[in-house]
Amino acid sequence: MKTQNVSRTVLAAGVGAVLAATALLYVPEFLDQGPPPPPGPAERATIAAHAGAQAALPDLAALITDRETWLHAHPDDDASWAELGAAYTERGARLGDVRDYPRAEQALRRSLAERPAARGNTAAQLGLGALAGARGDWKSAKEWGEKVRKADPRRWPAYPVLMDAYNGLGDYKAAQKAMETLEGLHAGAMVRTRAAQTYRDRGWREDADVAALDAVALAETAPDKAAALARLGDLAWERGEPDEALAQFGAALTQVRDHGPSLAGRARALAALGRTDEALRDWRAALARLPRPEYVLEAGELSEALGLNGDARALYERLRTGTWADGEVALALLDADHGNAAAAVTRMRAEWARGHRSVRVADALGWALYRAGQPKEALEYATRATEEGLRSALFSYHRGEIERALGELGPARRHVTEALRINPHFSPLLAPRAEEALALLGEPSTELPKELRPEPEPEPVKGRGAGPGTAPKPTKAAPAPRERE
Repeated sequence: MKTQNVSRTVLAAGVGAVLAATALLYVPEFLDQGPPPPPGPAERATIAAHAGAQAALPDLAALITDRETWLHAHPDDDASWAELGAAYTERGARLGDVRDYPRAEQALRRSLAERPAARGNTAAQLGLGALAGARGDWKSAKEWGEKVRKADPRRWPAYPVLMDAYNGLGDYKAAQKAMETLEGLHAGAMVRTRAAQTYRDRGWREDADVAALDAVALAETAPDKAAALARLGDLAWERGEPDEALAQFGAALTQVRDHGPSLAGRARALAALGRTDEALRDWRAALARLPRPEYVLEAGELSEALGLNGDARALYERLRTGTWADGEVALALLDADHGNAAAAVTRMRAEWARGHRSVRVADALGWALYRAGQPKEALEYATRATEEGLRSALFSYHRGEIERALGELGPARRHVTEALRINPHFSPLLAPRAEEALALLGEPSTELPKELRPEPEPEPVKGRGAGPGTAPKPTKAAPAPRERE
């Protein structure tokens, strides 16, 4: 349902970029005793990080264990503390496990204690920026990223951190500029994945597809290839092509068998194709592997649409009572549609006040206001969400319903139609409601608005009409008026 989920895959890629900035190179101990043995799991994780690639999760776990062991004996090693903190953050982001984030912060703060930022410890600062982004604290992420950029403008891992921060704050021009700088400093699958996100956010779908295909071709690890294929799947889903999306998510799952974003994406596509038993199975697998708040909401809404009300209530309660790093939008949409709309407004006003002004937040705040009975104010935010560039069926539907409540029937019809044109399967719960709304709106009226109607010709003055034997001059019929669009 939520078209913005694709951004979370990119966040994991950005965290991996920070790990690349902190990773230590392993040097074989006995170079004069023949060829070195093949790299072990921790070494593979480090090699992947230096290439800007994602490591396999078992290798990442091995790297964490290796650094913990080393630091037990060498507690003053600031670089290893920074590397450990970055690895914790990446693992937490890729598993949706917030328990890794306090460990990450402790390690990164320890790195700064051993070597302060004033002495050039940019690795720990980058790690703290990525951690702030993983927690959805975009203001802090921006501050850390800009400190590193100011100290070393050519340090490429700073730019994925900044892109996430700018996107979260709704500064899409700054995000694009950071993307352009990153492309000048680094290459590879991660950079092309980032480019795909930027093009998607601007509404450039063909360019996004090309960049994602490039990322698949350039991927050097199975996790990177899975992430790029999942991006292709997300793009296909967002333009209403569930068969193509299903194929791309299936290909991603051949690379990483339990890839969380691909399991969630495949669940959406299967539901759209009417294969609901398989969709429910994949949602269960996705939530076991990567329990993100937006996934819990989507799984609950599919259950509700299928009449499985007990399952839906259990999932909604799981969302309400869970501990989430970045769950404000999902929680607001839950309250707006399935709970207390006034609470949703309060939640999203707080996000807006924090400077979190992305299209996701604008859409959620507009929808919460509408559901709370304030459609006039809601339209301001819905308009912002739909006019930034991203083509989202959900956002268009929300705007159309708000306009319908305000009696703006032409614009309402246009935006509800647009939602179903973008993706007729955008939500198992809301897409049928969009079809019902469109039926109620009916066909456009043929009546022109008053200001566009032609002026009637003046009647002849009495006593000064046409002379005897002359017929009155016929008047030209006015065109049939039409409804304002």
